[in-house]
Amino acid sequence: MEKSNAVQYLASHQWIMVLAILWTLPWKGAALWKAARRQSLAWFIALLILNTLGILDILYIFIFSRGKAIEDVFEERIEITERKVIDIKQEKVPPSAG
Repeated sequence: MEKSNAVQYLASHQWIMVLAILWTLPWKGAALWKAARRQSLAWFIALLILNTLGILDILYIFIFSRGKAIEDVFEERIEITERKVIDIKQEKVPPSAG
């Protein structure tokens, strides 16, 4: 379809645009709200600027926002590492049979 044909088609079938807007707005609103609550500025900007008819918004809501915040993951790994170091220091090493 040429550009002028596509414009003519959408002009004569305006219900397609209305349907796209009705589908996209709730997803975009929910995704932006989640990104703002998680203080994820990069995701908020990406979701605000990119229009993917709700695809990116749905992916963010159900996949990317489900995980723990990056800071929480790093804190857990640091705690685990510190515990392992303490355990190693507390282990008694048997004298070598030399």
